[in-house]
Amino acid sequence: MMRLWRGLGMAALILAGGCSAVSAQTWPTKTIRAIVPLSAGSATDVVARTVLEQVSRQIGQPIIVENRTGAANTIAMNLVAKSDPDGYTILVNSAAHTMKQKAIYPNLAFDTARDLLPVIPLGNVPTVLVVQPARGYKTIHDLVADAKAKDGAMNYSSTGAGNSSHLNAERFRLSAGFKAVHIPFKGAPEAVTEVLAGRADFLFTTLTTTMPFIKDGKLTALAVSGQDRASAMPEIQTTEELGFKNSYYNFWIGMFVPAKTPDEIRTRLHAETRIALVNPEVRAKLAKFGVDPMDLSMEQFSKLVSDEMTINQALVIAAGIKVD
Repeated sequence: MMRLWRGLGMAALILAGGCSAVSAQTWPTKTIRAIVPLSAGSATDVVARTVLEQVSRQIGQPIIVENRTGAANTIAMNLVAKSDPDGYTILVNSAAHTMKQKAIYPNLAFDTARDLLPVIPLGNVPTVLVVQPARGYKTIHDLVADAKAKDGAMNYSSTGAGNSSHLNAERFRLSAGFKAVHIPFKGAPEAVTEVLAGRADFLFTTLTTTMPFIKDGKLTALAVSGQDRASAMPEIQTTEELGFKNSYYNFWIGMFVPAKTPDEIRTRLHAETRIALVNPEVRAKLAKFGVDPMDLSMEQFSKLVSDEMTINQALVIAAGIKVD
């Protein structure tokens, strides 16, 4: 009897392995769901739709973008983490992805590093430090000097506690050495409105969101926070160029799949997306939104995600960030 059970167990393993290989070879044969944890019209949503529309054409199957907002991106992340690892449910998330770890969110129902595998970055969206022109800050050094003089009375808005906008500001604040009060909002529109109305002193958010206001003179851009200048506004210096070490923050957007997704499917997704990203029409659209390309292999992107999870954990401890 024991031999019979062993034989059946071995047959099941072989069958399962065979099914996995077959599914990987035939993928895709039906509609793919792309889960986006941010609202329609956000930088992450716009980039996802732009790139995946082309991927859909290439693979001959529809890719439906679903916006699943809430709980600081974790509703969408949990949905994908617990989906079948068959390549038909993918996640498109921002750099805030690397914040979602149990050291920061102890009640997470999933393990970001273990349950979601990086596939490919879709692009880097430069983030910019903006202020209301009426504040009178001509340079970033004017802002820092005023913040130090006010000794904690200055405030800044963000697109939510513990997300990229918040971390971006905290990284800069720690580098510059001043205190400020954090005022989180539900999203970019609300956070930008506070600066426009003069109720918030400054904000770090995507160039995609703020570019129209900067061009209209309603916001002043003092610096960008990436490691490189933004191609859409190359005249604006980076915070690092302006003398603030370790202040950079790269706001990337990337694709992820559930753990145990077959390597063949993950590799195919990477390859098809990479082809879409060099498509001239896609590149032109992304450039219009201020998105810079990130030509990374799957291994390089995986390392970037892992490294940022470590860096952000240290940042949260240094800044004393509390996330409920």
